[in-house]
Amino acid sequence: MRMSDFWRLMDDEFGAGYSRTLASSLVLAEVGGITATEALEHGESPRRVWQAVCKMQDVPPERWLGRDVAPKES
Repeated sequence: MRMSDFWRLMDDEFGAGYSRTLASSLVLAEVGGITATEALEHGESPRRVWQAVCKMQDVPPERWLGRDVAPKES
């Protein structure tokens, strides 16, 4: 997962404004008791951070992959 995918998933699930607040304030035990932003800055996998956020926020597993995005027409 790329960093851009992480932020797209965060924005889709929590809203563009709240996702940044959540990432910088929610402490995630699963990634060492630091926030998502700190974990990403320390080189943690965006996928692992996203999954930790999902677990802490009780996001249903069926939404962990995000919304369906139609492929771009060429």
